[in-house]
Amino acid sequence: MLGAFGLAATVLAAAMPGLAPAAHAQGVTFPGPTVEAIRKRGVLSCGIDTGVPGFASQDNAGKWHGIDVDYCRAIAAAVLGDQEKVKWVPTTAAARFTVLQSGEIDVLIRDSTLTFTRSVQLGLDEVAVTFYAGEGFLVNKKLGVSKITELNGATICVITGATLELNIADFARSNGTKIGTLLFDKPDEAIAAMEAGRCDGYTYDTGSLAGMRSTLKNPSDWVVLDGVISKEPLGIHARSGDPSWQKILYWLHAGLLTAEETGVTKANADQLKTSSKDPFVRRLLGTEGDFGKKLGLDDEWMLRAIKVGGNYGELYDTYFGPKALDLPRGLNNLWTKGGLQYALPWR
Repeated sequence: MLGAFGLAATVLAAAMPGLAPAAHAQGVTFPGPTVEAIRKRGVLSCGIDTGVPGFASQDNAGKWHGIDVDYCRAIAAAVLGDQEKVKWVPTTAAARFTVLQSGEIDVLIRDSTLTFTRSVQLGLDEVAVTFYAGEGFLVNKKLGVSKITELNGATICVITGATLELNIADFARSNGTKIGTLLFDKPDEAIAAMEAGRCDGYTYDTGSLAGMRSTLKNPSDWVVLDGVISKEPLGIHARSGDPSWQKILYWLHAGLLTAEETGVTKANADQLKTSSKDPFVRRLLGTEGDFGKKLGLDDEWMLRAIKVGGNYGELYDTYFGPKALDLPRGLNNLWTKGGLQYALPWR
């Protein structure tokens, strides 16, 4: 996936955690210019959403929470040795890719769909799918509809600058329906307009819909309609031109999936580092193989990343599980459980 194979490298020297010297493999120098800039700056600049529960939202004390947020913290822990060394850059849907292209942020993890246009025309690296979703609809029960195909004549509040408008237009054209749209820059603005009666409902990816429904004054008055009108594989975007950074980001995601596959958790990672006989666990946690050094990092980079919020399953449960937004994992289950989350082998 995305050229993440063949990471054999020659390590030049040992180093302190997070500060391994450059390694080289087939013309690629690790850790690469992006990591070098992050280390020099002393902080990871991470682009996130302006506020969608489950993905990225602030509590009353101003602290950010969400699965995208924990990915940013895991990257900082892996590269800098400290999960708190993150500069948060909330971005709107319309501005997010410009902010990434300009160099203001090092990585964009903002419930953003990986698409052909963003890869080819915007010249971005689409690193990994962290959340499989589809575009769905949240409507007031008073509207009296139960299917998306019954939205003919409805007006829907939509975030501008996303794939949502095009999806609606494609759906309406193929189904012979007419769905009006009212555009907003931020999700909270769209939700406020919907609750005020300016539109009949709200559309977003199914993960974000679950999060935004939880913020409504009377959630029970609203229903998420069955079905979706598109595929929305949400994930990590980086600027093109630094293959080392792309590989580090991909293998961090793969490491969180591998941790779940092999039973490594936030609670037992330290213990398994020394006690596990499983070669995949030993490579993952840095006991053998020098996999971190091959990326220009230290060998405990994934151990630190896992200890931020746990493996992928733990992250999902924290923000979308039964005690959170109660959104079934579905396609976000591991491949061994009928889902699409599948990591390349850690070997």
